[in-house]
Amino acid sequence: MDEKTLLDKVPDGLYIGGEWVPGRSGTLNVTDPATGAVIKTIADASADDGMAALDAAVAAADAWAATAPRVRGEILRRAFDLLQERRAEFALLMTLEMGKPLAEADGEVTYGGEFLRWFSEEAVRITGRYGINPEGTGRMIVSQHPVGPCFLITPWNFPLAMATRKIAPALAAGCTVVVKPASLTPLTTLYFAKLLEDAGLPAGVVNVVTTSTSSAVSNPIIADPRLRKLSFTGSTEVGRSLLEKSAGNVLRTSMELGGNAPFVVFDDADLDRAVDGAMLAKFRNIGEACTAANRFIVHESVADEFAARVTERVTAMRVGRGTEEGVTIGPLIDANAVQKAASLLQDAVSRGAKVLVGGNAVDGVGTFFEPTVVTDVAFGSDILREEIFGPVLSIVRFADEDEAVRIANDTEFGLVGYVFTRDLARGQRMIERLQTGMMGLNVGVVSNAAAPFGGVKQSGLGREGGFEGIHEYLSTKYTLTPDPFGV
Repeated sequence: MDEKTLLDKVPDGLYIGGEWVPGRSGTLNVTDPATGAVIKTIADASADDGMAALDAAVAAADAWAATAPRVRGEILRRAFDLLQERRAEFALLMTLEMGKPLAEADGEVTYGGEFLRWFSEEAVRITGRYGINPEGTGRMIVSQHPVGPCFLITPWNFPLAMATRKIAPALAAGCTVVVKPASLTPLTTLYFAKLLEDAGLPAGVVNVVTTSTSSAVSNPIIADPRLRKLSFTGSTEVGRSLLEKSAGNVLRTSMELGGNAPFVVFDDADLDRAVDGAMLAKFRNIGEACTAANRFIVHESVADEFAARVTERVTAMRVGRGTEEGVTIGPLIDANAVQKAASLLQDAVSRGAKVLVGGNAVDGVGTFFEPTVVTDVAFGSDILREEIFGPVLSIVRFADEDEAVRIANDTEFGLVGYVFTRDLARGQRMIERLQTGMMGLNVGVVSNAAAPFGGVKQSGLGREGGFEGIHEYLSTKYTLTPDPFGV
């Protein structure tokens, strides 16, 4: 399918109560970061539109909560099947609005789809328990119930997967939702809402508001006492603000926030495997991922060889528009992202770091930055403390395990870490010692729909995916009944 035909198929309105409606704030433009060109103009929601979406979610809540789990699961399964049929369309759409290479966008369709399949199966496995109380005077019933209407705020870097990772468990649990996608990449969510409609989802269960004024639309929704859950993926700074706003109504919250992932390579590591892992952990999604390796902490005895090998691989990368054959590095999302990568690299160089390859913004149209390897990064450099969110691989050296752990944990974040070693006991120690919610041991990608995704410290609260993911959308009720055999 050509680009124009696909873009014409994407709805340009807000999806509220099962209807596609215009925005009361006019329109907003969506651009291709590879060219800077406007690819589609869509509805721009106002605060009133946001409240209308919440009204629709509240109106549909009781009926959806009462819908049989099997019915909810079958709708999610139909959505999974439809996504497989339309995978080429969704992949191209993500490449157009976000910039990632087409092959990676296709991989996101696989990953995002798995949340639909996983939670279609989990919908029928919501359980409780029954038992006698310790005193023998009654029976305890513990049951799980939908938490209620939810507000889901998704980021721009994984437009499909971040939507399915939130929407699928909410629907499986029996919750209705209002979704606010990032204004930079809203088209995938709009097209996914159409897919859910085609899968037979009742009106009002999922509502989508696209807006250029996020706070103006979000704040009234969060302040409304009918809302019972907020799920957000994005920066720690914004997450802190949302937590403060959620406190007024004591909302259930899930926060998937920033990361500063360490990638530790010990002297006994399989370097072939470590280099392969590094390329995935760093350059997947153009480095624009909270799980991207940010600090490569490499044992001093293998640091030079590791640096040489990754430099050879990075030198062979091709930069360009994601729709072009052979491209492995697409554009960063906008000019601010390019400026941030350049600034962090400049600071590191000013402190003595050496650029082995890359290091520059690419001249011309689009927001491209060269894939980069920089070594001998000094402690205290900004690039070791802030998320790069770009294709820059920075290397520091360590002498022993204790030093590696100290460097890895020297951050306010704790989302994911990567460790490469052949020593099984050391690997087990690192599981215990690294302050992260997830860890890849001799692998460079950890995300999986069947696994709990989330961090510790200022990387967030709660988990998405796995058995744990659906419980974020359920509330626990305990009931005591009299002893049925008593007098």
